[in-house]
Amino acid sequence: MSEDTSLQVQDTEKQEIEETGAERTRDRAAFVPRADIYETDDALVVVLDVPGVDEGSVDITLEENVLTINGYVDFEQPEGYGLAHAEYRIGDYVRAFTVSDQIDQEGVEASIRDGVLTLHLPKAPAAKKRQIPVSMG
Repeated sequence: MSEDTSLQVQDTEKQEIEETGAERTRDRAAFVPRADIYETDDALVVVLDVPGVDEGSVDITLEENVLTINGYVDFEQPEGYGLAHAEYRIGDYVRAFTVSDQIDQEGVEASIRDGVLTLHLPKAPAAKKRQIPVSMG
């Protein structure tokens, strides 16, 4: 018997936002963007997938230790064409993170390129790793 060593592709569905009790001002689906979070000695880096969002259609706020990202997607169907089949749902993106006091909230920066939003959250000086010198004695 031979063992099947082929790679399997995992289907992942976009996770739609469940009702939170808050009213949305846009009448369309909203999704939770997938995120990766990396830690360096000096910062946390959050990378979110937000296809269709650019610098003019993203709103990022930091209030009361909650970092909120809203990405808005405006899709215009080409004139004279009708949708025959869709495998990808269009919608906005909403995600929130609780930020600790160990983050320098004044230094948070964001950039976006090709539908990938990168947030740089620098650590506060007290939270940064530091080397302790050892003396003989």
